[in-house]
Amino acid sequence: MPDISLTMVVLLCLAALAAGWIDAVVGGGGLLLLPVLLLGLPAGTPAAHALGTNKAVAIVGTTGAAVTYARKAPVDVGVAVRIGLAALAGSSAGAFFAAGMSTDVLKPVIMVVLLGVAAFVILRPAFGTAPAIGPAGPRRVLAAIGLAGLGIGFYDGLIGPGTGTFLVLALTAVLHLDLVTASATAKIVNCCTNAGALAMFAWQGAVLWQLALPMAAFNLAGGMLGARTALKKGSGFVRIVLLTVVFALVANLAYEQWLA
Repeated sequence: MPDISLTMVVLLCLAALAAGWIDAVVGGGGLLLLPVLLLGLPAGTPAAHALGTNKAVAIVGTTGAAVTYARKAPVDVGVAVRIGLAALAGSSAGAFFAAGMSTDVLKPVIMVVLLGVAAFVILRPAFGTAPAIGPAGPRRVLAAIGLAGLGIGFYDGLIGPGTGTFLVLALTAVLHLDLVTASATAKIVNCCTNAGALAMFAWQGAVLWQLALPMAAFNLAGGMLGARTALKKGSGFVRIVLLTVVFALVANLAYEQWLA
């Protein structure tokens, strides 16, 4: 365990609380949590330790949000788990290819895609606000497994930022879910992908458990609060948070690409 001041531990825990809330509402909590960890850990700490600790924290908040959603939102857990298992396979493949590939080439493409997504959501005010149309048919479930599972899972392993947000958008579009139900389903998928990544980091000894445990408690509180907020405020509120996170993600990728 690196030598970290109590003040920094408190700041990291507060960041975990905020990240849990954001992630539960619309995904993208890692946009806050991972950079804060990278900045907060002492110089010389391997980046893998920040990544592994981030996964240990995030999986707790994601699980808490998933349980909170599942109790009140009409989530098809069976479909969500199937997509999650596909995402687990996709993320493993993405991580394999990431070792020999420069992600800097892909970041501008991702920014263009995200701006297109933002324009679509702005120009389609009804997107994700209508109630879910009922159980998805086999073709739509298969399409969701391919796109949200294998496709976005591959992206998660290859690059990562914004995976939760992409999942919400894909699930809304393919399964015709409202944004709240899509967020709930995305949490279950995220649980699957986070579990696989955490197992790998733990096996490599890249998790700072003494730091991860208190941060996870705060992340859990944030995740459960975020899920309750989304359930209470509805899809219109989630839509606003979604656009905010999309623009924040674009700004983050632009900074990493041209200014960092």
